[in-house]
Amino acid sequence: MGIERLKRLLKEKEGICLEFKESRTEMPKNLFESICAMLNRDGGDVILGVNDNGKVTGVDSSKVDKIVKEIVNLSNNPTKLDPPFILFPSVLEINNEKIIHIQIPASSQLHKTANTVFDRSSDGDFKISQSHQIAEIYNKKRNFYSEGIIFEAIRFEDFKPELFPKVRALIKSYNPNHPWLLIDDREMLEKAGLWKRDPHTAKEGYTLAAVLLFGKDEVIQNVVPHYKIDALVRIKNTDRYDDREYIQTNLIEAYEQLMSFVQKNLPDVFYLEDDQRISLRSKIFREVVANLIVHREYTNAYPCSFIIYSDRVETFNANNVNGSGPINPDRFTPFAKNPTIVKFFIQLGRVDDLGSGVLNVSHYIKHYSKGQVALFIEEPVFKTMVPKPVDFRIEGAIEGAIEGAIEGAIEGVTKRVMDKLKTVLSAIAEKEGERIPYYAEKTGLHEKTIERYMKQLKDAKLIEFIGDASQTGGYFLTEKGRNR
Repeated sequence: MGIERLKRLLKEKEGICLEFKESRTEMPKNLFESICAMLNRDGGDVILGVNDNGKVTGVDSSKVDKIVKEIVNLSNNPTKLDPPFILFPSVLEINNEKIIHIQIPASSQLHKTANTVFDRSSDGDFKISQSHQIAEIYNKKRNFYSEGIIFEAIRFEDFKPELFPKVRALIKSYNPNHPWLLIDDREMLEKAGLWKRDPHTAKEGYTLAAVLLFGKDEVIQNVVPHYKIDALVRIKNTDRYDDREYIQTNLIEAYEQLMSFVQKNLPDVFYLEDDQRISLRSKIFREVVANLIVHREYTNAYPCSFIIYSDRVETFNANNVNGSGPINPDRFTPFAKNPTIVKFFIQLGRVDDLGSGVLNVSHYIKHYSKGQVALFIEEPVFKTMVPKPVDFRIEGAIEGAIEGAIEGAIEGVTKRVMDKLKTVLSAIAEKEGERIPYYAEKTGLHEKTIERYMKQLKDAKLIEFIGDASQTGGYFLTEKGRNR
């Protein structure tokens, strides 16, 4: 959770989706009652180190790591939370005090703590003991969250064996101390909520989420025959496509295939953040791709599409509606459409936390596509629209524009020099943020030649070098160069 969202939550009152708890030196004894209740209801945020009035009291800095570790371990322990739902709290600092934030999605399963079911209301957490009340919660989840549908005929052998070492490597790179690394593959599926037992029907087995995440391709097609992700480029041929990727594999590899399609067909813009050079394309589209995958309603046959146009990228996927209309990034409540799949992608490091997609895309898009905003529209078919930056590789008039920019800024150059300057400036425009060796390889010019023309372009204030000259810096268009 970002500091801005934390500040906004601290201004709100406790309610069905927000709980403050004082926690100076130890985990609150009733914490898992709130966690259980929110999992069973609509999810929410629990913030430790804040009193009931929203005043920051803080968590003792020497106790923060211990409390965080305790929450992680207990959320993964069926004797404390049944079934387990592993949580990863984040630590933030405000007013020189540490606080611990626990983001809790609504779960597709019914949970207990201390063998008791808790539900959530605006007044807080309360025990559920009547069988009809428990059945009401259970039926609501069963009817809404299709990812939890049990397929009794699915066996462990129906899963792709090579995915398990891949998943473990991803988890380890994201969190070397993750508790799932200490258990075998079958137990990991159970801890992840991908195997369950229906207490009302006594059915037990692997779920739709398990099939989508780990299933062999033919198994997935047997369970959800309409499943596919259609990735298209429609720039020159807008009626059909210029390029296409037809994806019908498990969600773990589908994410990788779709990200490869992004890298192949979308321009990148490099950006310095805290003196570190980052790829804005990766920052934005890892969120777009993850959202497309984890929030889709997979029992709906509506085709899932990722379409690249000349000026924008649009995605469409079937959706379990929670609200209606455009989402306001400054004020929205995150809601997982497939909580188990979302949780699994968080463990892989492919999703930061619930709601991070909207927030991160909205933050980085202003640097990627200057002056524009992304749109997220909540309807039965969820739509995302991300504007593209000017892509110099496909812009028909760009060569003349570059020549005009140079002629207007550098006088008296010969045609030979003009051609070299155009080559260098085009390479920078196509991929900003690189250094001289990259542009030498890209243009086929010698590094010394590149340096000479770089100096002319810098003197004309068409380009600039940003960052550390010895490590992370690179060449970028100036505002003057971009405008020309």
